[in-house]
Amino acid sequence: MLGTMQDHPLVISDPFEHGRRVYADSEVVTFDGEGLRRATFAQVGERAMRLAAALHRLGVRPDDRVGTFCWNSQEHLEAYLAVPGMGAVLHTLNIRLFPEQLAYVINHGEDRVILVEDTLVPLLARVAPQLRTVEHVVVIGDGDASALGKALRYEDLLAREAPTYEWPELDERSAAAMCYTSGTTGDPKGVVYSHRSTYLHSMAATSGAAFALNEHDRVLLIVPQFHANAWGLPYAAWMAGADLIMPSRFLQAEAMCKLIRLTRPTLSAAVPTIWSDVLRYADSNPVDLSSLRMVICGGSAVPRVLMERFEERHGLRIIQAWGMTETSLIAAIALPPRGIDPADEMDWRAKTGRVVPGVQLRIVDADGKPVPWDGEAVGEIEVRGPWITGAYHRAPTLEKFDDGWLRTGDVGTVDAKGFVQITDRAKDVIKSGGEWISSVELENAIMAHPDVVEAAVIGVPDDRRQERQLACVVLRSGAASTPDVLAGALASRVARWWVPERWCFVDEVPKTSVGKFDKKVLQKRFAEGALEVREGQLPESGS
Repeated sequence: MLGTMQDHPLVISDPFEHGRRVYADSEVVTFDGEGLRRATFAQVGERAMRLAAALHRLGVRPDDRVGTFCWNSQEHLEAYLAVPGMGAVLHTLNIRLFPEQLAYVINHGEDRVILVEDTLVPLLARVAPQLRTVEHVVVIGDGDASALGKALRYEDLLAREAPTYEWPELDERSAAAMCYTSGTTGDPKGVVYSHRSTYLHSMAATSGAAFALNEHDRVLLIVPQFHANAWGLPYAAWMAGADLIMPSRFLQAEAMCKLIRLTRPTLSAAVPTIWSDVLRYADSNPVDLSSLRMVICGGSAVPRVLMERFEERHGLRIIQAWGMTETSLIAAIALPPRGIDPADEMDWRAKTGRVVPGVQLRIVDADGKPVPWDGEAVGEIEVRGPWITGAYHRAPTLEKFDDGWLRTGDVGTVDAKGFVQITDRAKDVIKSGGEWISSVELENAIMAHPDVVEAAVIGVPDDRRQERQLACVVLRSGAASTPDVLAGALASRVARWWVPERWCFVDEVPKTSVGKFDKKVLQKRFAEGALEVREGQLPESGS
């Protein structure tokens, strides 16, 4: 027996039309460092239809890839709406990739057109001679584009078109957008999101089990639009009628605090390093963060001390979320469960997150057998669901999948309530004397010290125990902590054998293109003797 419901395809042009018509007065606000540029959803929608018509005139057809090399801005949102709506595929390009990686993903993705903001023209120009499939480059803004040779201008193209466009009928399983992983090992791998997966992921993001977005919200979109479609927030906000606030290239802490003061957002999202910078700025400057009801933090483990200090000093509630480019991004969110003592709430928010409706999750042991949800059994996390990738674009990486499950490479536990606790990346676990040490837990414990800004822990060779941990630490300005002091303080937080004997102090922890700690850089520096390693001893009383 079949249901009687209509079989209407889940395609992006539907939420586009809904947002444009139902929430016509909602706003998209773009920051220029000083002032704000505003446009209503109705105006942005009209421009998106002009863009679709302009791209069609340039020869873009269904399945063709259109790259974007842009900051978070109104124009980037217009591409988010226009390109998939017309049946083409939006390819958001990571502006922080090394040139050889950037050229690789453009060629591998076979982009035909690239939209580039004028301030980023020099970066794209470095790889322009290597691009084999690009036929047109369209520059957003009035800045100098001579380095790209013959380039088109975004506003000129839109001005030639009528403010209407007839969206084609599409298969909901057809490609809507694509994003490449950050490529920490090997070449970046392409993930292709379908219309159906994007639609369902957007609805999940608006739900009360996730971000509970509605038209009363104002979303400050700090997470880059090139990073897993900005965690799905542009589509979710448009669908729900929430205002979108775009910071463009002004991502420094002072600029962020100014933008928050000017626009009074209710929700924001970014990686922990952004919020660490904001906290340091707020410690010495007057700021008002009271408009924010929720800050979503993810991309890497969120230090508990960061959440505690924001709440104590500014009343700001940070919620940790977990996902990957491969999961569109939402897989788990650490919203505390009902019925808990308010004093215990931080214990739940410090977890990686609770698996969200629509995502199935399991933990498997070294033999690939599922282990219980008891909060103790440790294994690799695997996920599946309607917005989880089942393959990579033109890359037969079968080892990343297990009988229909995506192998995440994250190691951890899950409890009876569905709360995940990631203890490490499989490649970052430190195996010392036959025992495992979680670099993530150790980093969080070190960063709890008031003198520490950041800490990354890597495994280094050890004659006696095969591998031991080296703590690479960034100290606060003026702090004078020594390895002995930090080791002594750490002894009260972790098992004694977890305390590093080797320490080094660095100006900053190297980051990947999406703001995660880049431990392979530290490991390379250690192997080359470029890190000044110092010994730290526990006091006798620490035993």
